[in-house]
Amino acid sequence: MKQNFICPRCKGYLDVADYIILSAQNKNGNAGLILFSPELGNYTTQRNSNFVINEGEKYEFFCPLCKEKLAADIHDNLSHVIMIDEDKSEYQILFSKIAGEQSTYKIVGESTEIYGDHHSNYIDFVNLSHTK
Repeated sequence: MKQNFICPRCKGYLDVADYIILSAQNKNGNAGLILFSPELGNYTTQRNSNFVINEGEKYEFFCPLCKEKLAADIHDNLSHVIMIDEDKSEYQILFSKIAGEQSTYKIVGESTEIYGDHHSNYIDFVNLSHTK
């Protein structure tokens, strides 16, 4: 099933071919583009070999179009994009900013699908966001 990923700020399309393209930056200002798989739960990425990703380090993700931070409101360690499926259903996608931490959440209404070995790290925050 083909889906599209868009920036929650500018509504620009973030996916090209078989990748979601985001800009990333660590606390030291080292930045680069990261290509993510659009398959939720698939944590393989592509990047320039000179843009070193350090396991356990926190990265801020930005829209490569409008340059806005893709920060989630519910936790400082989560980023946020929107996914729209073939049926035009819209989902909030939250994912960890911590390199190597496999935590992804697909949210629509009161329903949440969870992905990744580390999903329990933020599930309480995701569940609390439904009660607001």
